[in-house]
Amino acid sequence: MSKFDVCALGELLIDFTENGISSQGNPVMEANPGGAPCNVLAMLSNLGYKTSFIGKIGNDIFGRQLKQAVSEAGIDVSGIAVDNSVNTTLAFVHTLPDGDREFSFYRNPGADMMLSENEVNEEYIKNSRIFHYGSLSMTNRICEAATKKAIAIAEKNEVLCSFDPNLRENLWSSIEEAKEKIIFGLEHCDILKISDNEIQWLTGEKNLNNAVQKLKQQYNIPLIFLSCGKNGSMAFSESSSAFSPVIPVKTVETTGAGDTFCGCVLGEILRRGFKDFSNVELTEILHFANAAAAIITTKKGALRVMPKLGDINKLLGKETKQDSCI
Repeated sequence: MSKFDVCALGELLIDFTENGISSQGNPVMEANPGGAPCNVLAMLSNLGYKTSFIGKIGNDIFGRQLKQAVSEAGIDVSGIAVDNSVNTTLAFVHTLPDGDREFSFYRNPGADMMLSENEVNEEYIKNSRIFHYGSLSMTNRICEAATKKAIAIAEKNEVLCSFDPNLRENLWSSIEEAKEKIIFGLEHCDILKISDNEIQWLTGEKNLNNAVQKLKQQYNIPLIFLSCGKNGSMAFSESSSAFSPVIPVKTVETTGAGDTFCGCVLGEILRRGFKDFSNVELTEILHFANAAAAIITTKKGALRVMPKLGDINKLLGKETKQDSCI
């Protein structure tokens, strides 16, 4: 029996988000714990799943804050390594009028980039049902080697691989390198979560259906989930496809929306089993994930404020007496 439902590897950082203006007219920044892989795990933990994280933080105040926040989110932190010479990665997030964001990263290097192969514990991955990873853990040779080792362990032990490219162009030495590493991620995943702008950039196809079919043909990915921001989301299994519109809410910012969506998708796959989903099943999964993503956009931050199952069902107009979907 698996010890964990999902193990993830990747970046763990502080997102400094705008939270008002000081009496002197300066922007006030709130230090929110973040990093896409851990955001996904936090959502899964809120749904009652057992999760673990493999990554690296600095031996500094932000690293200690992150480890505490991750632990409080119900995620196993024993796979987190500490770097005594490189500081914890920081990101400053500027919120645009429509709720979208611009990022400025302090990561040259950041501690998350220093995760080495020998700091990847095989037991966490082989004893999980799903291994989740992104592309930012392949932005330099040290963490790239660690990521590739982890993927190899998952494949050897028949653990499902989930991939979210989470493209951040300013963290790559070149856009060509980003594409090369993302293609590697596509070649090894069973479940892909990708955004509309990422798939259009990657395939050169403006039509989203054509872009998905191109990826399916090239990489033979069984399940693809496509987030399209305010235009809803799409899903593709081996024999079916589905679309679900967004659920209207008053958006504050969109930080963590894609990660929340991804966490709910993985939770539904764990609950229903990995299979060739029908149109009805894909639609249900998308509707649930869209509701959770909508909720997170009404809040600032991500990891600490992931929605609970009751919050999601309330938005969906349902009633539940349980706190877990298991």
